[in-house]
Amino acid sequence: MPTTKDACPCGRGPAFDACCGRYLGTGVPAPDAESLMRSRYTAFVRGDVAHLLATWHASQRPASLELDGGAKWLGLAVKRHTPIDATHAEVEFVARSRVQGRGHRLHERSRFVRGDGQWFYLDGDILN
Repeated sequence: MPTTKDACPCGRGPAFDACCGRYLGTGVPAPDAESLMRSRYTAFVRGDVAHLLATWHASQRPASLELDGGAKWLGLAVKRHTPIDATHAEVEFVARSRVQGRGHRLHERSRFVRGDGQWFYLDGDILN
């Protein structure tokens, strides 16, 4: 498990505390959809189910979430952040992982919605 002084798993910040650590478990909302998406990737890396559920829009949020403990997250590349209007945005990204020695690549266009002063993950489309 990375420490708070390690580089942020999302790849944007020099240290977890100065990057996604500002949003995980703090109650501080991410300022935009890209920052929220990066914090959600970091939550997957750190196994922070509470952050993932708290940032999932209530209309789509599962009742529970179980992460694959054997997944090793290898990196994140944000391809595009597209604000649509003041309350809607899309983020296209590629997240790489390894599970049981086999590489995986998740390429997704995620939709986000802003409500009650914060951004929420709504849903996404898997891309090739």
